[in-house]
Formats: sequence, structure tokens, C-alpha cells
Amino acid sequence: KPCPLCDEAKEVLEPYKKRFILQEVDITLPENSSWYEKYKYDIPVFHLNGKFLMKHRVDIKKFENQLAKLELQND
Repeated sequence: KPCPLCDEAKEVLEPYKKRFILQEVDITLPENSSWYEKYKYDIPVFHLNGKFLMKHRVDIKKFENQLAKLELQND
């Protein structure tokens, strides 16, 4: 905190909020130390459905493609 890159990412993802659940993880909390060790230099990091998707900035095309694939699987 503060995390301008995280704020920017949330803004970019805002139009999609009805299509997925955004779960934020504060990697500075002691219970998230494994995430901190893995990603301390790479925030923000994005996982979709438990799988690594991207880091640093939202790649909107990649996000849209993966989200659409998940939605098709769940129909």
C-alpha cells in the first residue's frame, strides 16, 4: 500500500466485474508470505480460476480470451 498499478488494474477490469469475482490478496500480510516470496517484485499478478494469467499490467485481449473460454466451459 499504496499500489497504483493495482488501482489501475482494478479500473481496467471494472467493466468485467459481472463476469468474474475479483479476489484481492495483500501479499504483505504474514499469512500470505508464500505469495510475497513468489511475487514481491511482480505486482500486480493475476490468476484466473486458480491459474497464473499475467503480471504487471492487464493484457486485456489475453484476459478476454481466457474469460470467454471459461464461460464456454461453464455453459
